[in-house]
Amino acid sequence: MAKYNHLLVVLSKAKDFHTGLRIRIRGTVQGVGFRPFVWRLAHQYQLAGHVLNDGEGLLIDVWGNKSLLDGFSEALLKDCPPLARIDSLQHQFLSDQSTKGFQIIPSQSGVVQTGIVADAATCSACIADIHNPENRRYRYPFTNCTNCGPRLSIIDAIPYDRVNTSMAQFAQCSACHTEYNDPENRRFHAQPNACPACGPRVWLEPDTDKLTGIDVLEHAQALIKQGHIIAIKGLGGFHLACDARNQLAVSRLRERKQRDAKPFALMARHVSIIKQYCKFNETELNLLDSPQSPVVLLESKASIKETLAPSIAPGQKRLGFMLPYTPLHHILLQTIDFPLVMTSANRSNNPQCIDNDSARSDLKGIADYWLMHDRDILHRMDDSVVQQLENKTQILRRARGYAPTSIPLPKGFENAQDILALGGELKNTFCLIKAGQAIMSQHMGDLENIFTLEDYEKNLALYQRLFNHQPEVLAIDAHPEYLSSKLGREKAETEQLPLVEVPHHHAHIAACLADNGWSVDGGKVLGIVLDGLGYGQDGNLWGGEFLLADYQSCQRLGSFKPVALIGAGKAMQEPWRNTYAHLLAAFGWEKLWADYTELELLDFFKQKPYATLNAMLEKNINSPLASSCGRLFDAVAAAIGICREKNSYEGQAAIELEAMVTPGNLAAEKDNAYDFYIDTTPQAVLSCLDPTTIWTSLLADLQAKCKAEVIAARFHLGLAKSIVEMVKHLAMQDVTNPIQHIVLSGGVFQNRILFQLVTQQLRDTNYTVLYHQQVPANDGGLALGQAVVALAQTIKEKPLCA
Repeated sequence: MAKYNHLLVVLSKAKDFHTGLRIRIRGTVQGVGFRPFVWRLAHQYQLAGHVLNDGEGLLIDVWGNKSLLDGFSEALLKDCPPLARIDSLQHQFLSDQSTKGFQIIPSQSGVVQTGIVADAATCSACIADIHNPENRRYRYPFTNCTNCGPRLSIIDAIPYDRVNTSMAQFAQCSACHTEYNDPENRRFHAQPNACPACGPRVWLEPDTDKLTGIDVLEHAQALIKQGHIIAIKGLGGFHLACDARNQLAVSRLRERKQRDAKPFALMARHVSIIKQYCKFNETELNLLDSPQSPVVLLESKASIKETLAPSIAPGQKRLGFMLPYTPLHHILLQTIDFPLVMTSANRSNNPQCIDNDSARSDLKGIADYWLMHDRDILHRMDDSVVQQLENKTQILRRARGYAPTSIPLPKGFENAQDILALGGELKNTFCLIKAGQAIMSQHMGDLENIFTLEDYEKNLALYQRLFNHQPEVLAIDAHPEYLSSKLGREKAETEQLPLVEVPHHHAHIAACLADNGWSVDGGKVLGIVLDGLGYGQDGNLWGGEFLLADYQSCQRLGSFKPVALIGAGKAMQEPWRNTYAHLLAAFGWEKLWADYTELELLDFFKQKPYATLNAMLEKNINSPLASSCGRLFDAVAAAIGICREKNSYEGQAAIELEAMVTPGNLAAEKDNAYDFYIDTTPQAVLSCLDPTTIWTSLLADLQAKCKAEVIAARFHLGLAKSIVEMVKHLAMQDVTNPIQHIVLSGGVFQNRILFQLVTQQLRDTNYTVLYHQQVPANDGGLALGQAVVALAQTIKEKPLCA
């Protein structure tokens, strides 16, 4: 509220006892109950005037006693609706009073600059309605109000009126119509407003008993309890649900969906049920119960092995839980006192199903039954995934509940041009810059999949339509083969637009800077970007980088030592290839086989075509060098037997390696951290963090039959220590202007163990650490970084990279 105290100051200087005020509010103010909120406030303070929506946001003209205007203005800022967000507020005094009473007047068209609200979990008032037998919405699966319910998933145009949503086909009954037009009712202009008499309906297929209404949900409950797999049409797509305790049902789901090991998300009726399986703190509890209602990664209890199916999250010590976020979920789980698997309904690697026909065809052979409804989902919205770091939220997948909520740009970007940034290849999102805001799309996935690419192009057209966005500049990843980049080049040529190609790792750092509100002239930071792979500024593959950067420029100061990716793309799928490449780089062929021939690991390599692999390395055939930290994690994991043959999902080996580490082992092994070699000699063209030396220690530990969890702890400790030592060296290269701010980005920093070790040690050395919160550290945040780099380039007119 302090941000807008100037409004109250201006009012206090007004000379007239009776005065008028025009208030312009921009931000997320439409579709959130802001107009009836203003109407009620105006009547409470006995003021005259009107309020309306237009293309810029909300406009209020109000007259009355000055002291009452003071109270109105303060309450306007302090008590605004829960889903609203005020980004800017402007005012001017009005002289003549032209109206009596206070009214909500019809929306006006204009240039669209207002925000669009994300889909929101069912509010407590609507939950009370569906559980109250005296309420006409008792057990109605589509109950909502202005404080909750579908938004982006059902909208097709602005303004956000019913006619522009998938609710247009449902004419409101007289009772709903009365609510819809009553400013004192919380359903005033709630566009999805409906009831059993006039709204969408739910049914079950195959419905051999011809059940309808509440019997359908009771029948679905019974089927789940019997061990069946149910496809459930939800808010932003279909889910596949089954009893999370039933190993047979969970195994059947994995087999049918062709999802070997990737953890399943879970849903429980109440936090008391989650508490039986996981530990959580107040921050995590607030996340579970928030309007966003994401999947929250929680530390599991040791006792769950006896109560949950073992294949829920193999190789993990955390479970992803969410609470019911629609009335349908609340009713379905009402008598279910155990967790359900609630995973996206799709065949492996394909996007989530959103319409009934595709669900019937695509999920045939996977689901036993389909719980359907006839409210169309216009836009796919996967569940968001978050974790808690330092009592703050870190978003790992930004989708339902968060998108398309905009992110205010930092100081210096106020007069930003309209820019479109097209994101990366994996975990794709795109970003629109408009009116000083960054509008991030929902997570769409990997563009290598043709159906995801189609969804991407559809959403791109939608966002440009909803936000009336005509880009003046396009920004893409510098990788020549990314499909998003190819699309950007074609678009730039067709529409004759300037094109900015942003280096992958510079975009990572810039995204984190924008995430932290770093101003355009905030100066340079030392960015540490650890990920799988990205196209480097020298044309090589990078993935473990130390960069001196701001929004306009980035300079590579240090890097992990490059190691070959044997088989290129296959190295990402088969972790043992990375182990083999690292060992040959560390020891050479003869020493490896002479000194370590008794190791089980080498017996494994004997089963592989090592002569061919050696020839590929020697002749540089399909074995590009890469300074990838992600592949180093794969190499270590495979060495100790984790996911050695293959990763069944991206990052599996690294995730399971992290899960091996315990607080006890970290404490016990702090003096036994593996030593990396850091080459900072004057002869070194680039400071290099070299993992060669850790392999001697690691193989010695394998020879000594050291436990895998101990090796995992020693690796994490050694890597963190070496990263901090590298920072100390690089940050002081310019002794007259040492770097104090360190940025952590890239998917590897979603590893909580590594993050906490590095962050604590950096702070102990008096560095300030910036890390991701609002956008993912992985490639899901790239588009924001691309956008602000391109924007800074247009502002400063500096070269993109040094």
